[in-house]
Amino acid sequence: MNTAPLSPNSWQYRALNTQTPGLDALSDALLALVEQGEPVVAGTADLQYSNGLAKFAQHYPERFVQFGISEQNMVSCAAGMAAVGMKPFVATFASFLPLLCCEQIRMDVAYSALPVRLIGHHAGISLGFYGTSHHATEDLAIMRAIADITIVAPADANQLKAAIKASANHPQPIYFRIQRGRDPVVYEEEPVFEFGKATTLLTGDELTIIATGSTVHPALQAAKALNAQGRSVGVLDMTTVKPLDVDAVLRVARQSRAILTVEEHNIIGGLGGAVCEVIAEAGIGTRIRRHGIYDEYSLIAPPTHLYRHYRLDAEGVESVARELID
Repeated sequence: MNTAPLSPNSWQYRALNTQTPGLDALSDALLALVEQGEPVVAGTADLQYSNGLAKFAQHYPERFVQFGISEQNMVSCAAGMAAVGMKPFVATFASFLPLLCCEQIRMDVAYSALPVRLIGHHAGISLGFYGTSHHATEDLAIMRAIADITIVAPADANQLKAAIKASANHPQPIYFRIQRGRDPVVYEEEPVFEFGKATTLLTGDELTIIATGSTVHPALQAAKALNAQGRSVGVLDMTTVKPLDVDAVLRVARQSRAILTVEEHNIIGGLGGAVCEVIAEAGIGTRIRRHGIYDEYSLIAPPTHLYRHYRLDAEGVESVARELID
């Protein structure tokens, strides 16, 4: 990587000096692991300014690899690094990582049981105008079907930092599904994070909304609005999509009369499917609705317009919740 000083007039300089908490969180967490003595290395496929790894590269250029537009090669190289004792974190768009690199993830990483950390950023429909080819609405389904991979979708920057730091000694490969780095705050400070454990944000006996990643904040806002109107709505942050917190799902299934899952993903094969599997196998008769992208190719528009169209903003989630409980 070229480590020459950047011109203040360059877009790279502006990208590095723009406050984007979610992207800063990724590099900050990796820097903290290095300071703890972890053999962390990072790599990306020509997107270090999009995912914030340029900050890590500035501090530790010898630990950073710019793979260029060769995502499959990046994943295989990360497996090689892990095989010799390094702890690689490699990042690219979530639309490319699980889909384009599925074979390399399955064979080189998961089947080989190597602790590679795969970071799929700009997940869901957050790339907006880049179009359907750059929207990741199938990645959870693909990664859930690959054995021995942990899937984590942090709700905000603080939770991302906590999850990255907690990954230091996690034995399995991990797929981190993150957004654009502009996520609204859900956790005011770094929360205690444990893989496979959900976080109860609100409790309710009429309805529990189970959300993950980018949908946690709108789900929380929707629940608060409904509760202010005299309803009883809870929110469960299912940060780890795999392994799913089965105990938490069964608890809210018995506690609430209905469950609404919310995800920025196709309703098939993602969080909603995982929750339905648990409830069906337990034989619990709780009413449930999956909400997300309804098995279609997403439209092209600014992210804010898309969230409103698919009812994945706070008002949209509230309206879907009302349809379920009214």
